[in-house]
Amino acid sequence: MEQKLRLGAAYHGNRMPHHALADLSDMATHGMDLVVHMFSHTDWDRHKNVMRDIIKMSEDVGLESWVDNWGLGGPPGDKSHFLAYYPDSHIYLSNGEMDPVRACLNSPDFRKFTKEWIDAVEYLGAKTIFWDEPHMPRKTVDGKTYYGCTCPRCKELFFAKYGREMPEFADDDTQEFAAATITDYFREVTEYSAKKGMKNVVCVMLGTYGMSLDASKNLCALPNMDNIGSDPYWLGAKARNPELNVYEFVYKETKRNLEFSSSFNKDHNVWIQTYNNPRGMEEDIILATEAAYDAGARTILAWGYYGSESNDYGAKNPAVTWAKTCEAMQRVRTFERDRILKENRARFMK
Repeated sequence: MEQKLRLGAAYHGNRMPHHALADLSDMATHGMDLVVHMFSHTDWDRHKNVMRDIIKMSEDVGLESWVDNWGLGGPPGDKSHFLAYYPDSHIYLSNGEMDPVRACLNSPDFRKFTKEWIDAVEYLGAKTIFWDEPHMPRKTVDGKTYYGCTCPRCKELFFAKYGREMPEFADDDTQEFAAATITDYFREVTEYSAKKGMKNVVCVMLGTYGMSLDASKNLCALPNMDNIGSDPYWLGAKARNPELNVYEFVYKETKRNLEFSSSFNKDHNVWIQTYNNPRGMEEDIILATEAAYDAGARTILAWGYYGSESNDYGAKNPAVTWAKTCEAMQRVRTFERDRILKENRARFMK
């Protein structure tokens, strides 16, 4: 079945309804029809009713809403406040160091907490949850790279599965264990949200420990994971390789995403980098967006609204970044409209 073009952006950093209405209307006016709202632990504690109003506003101006588990168990996003209540649920690195901000996905308390968060998302009136970049941490100290999670709970589970102690440095078994941990967590929580009638969308951050497009086959195969995406952000890759062709990079990575999600008969989402963009390089946003479209992506999203101006990682010129973001989205909207018109004319104008 042909997929409908959906364009949008992530929205965070503002919880004032009157300002949110202006911003959401701005998105809708520029041809977007999807917004991803952060819903952190702080939002849950302090802005729950405001967020409910903002999601209603989004729908009123014609925007579908996805709700992001921003920082719920740690990065990406905020530090996890959950750990203040359940200090035995911290992730531990293989050098014995406690990760101060990340929760272990094998913690029963964290899984219960996640389900309570899903209940809150249901209260907001949202119909889709966006699970943001699941992964396990790594940390390099004195040239040695350590991995997580190696907390007592994970060590016990690892020994039961592999019949040996967890090693100090990652190997094939620890990689497999990390991916299995992530998959089992999402099996449980997506089953819970699906029972509430919600869709589940995930974005897989490329090249992270325990989770990449290649390592996430079991995650993608989960019956209640509806949409598999990735974020081919080019600025980091371009810093490593100044000769990088942005169009080629995004095109190839988008193709890989689409082939992967299609193999599981799942929908997709592809993200365009509209944060941390240097001055004078905003035109790359248009190249990247068209590359994603040309590769076949039909759910294309920008991170984030107005160059992510509300964050320290915002674009260096948010106004120009947003202008190029809107231009890019409107261009692919026009491409799609022209494609449909061409097909209709070929079919009916005989």
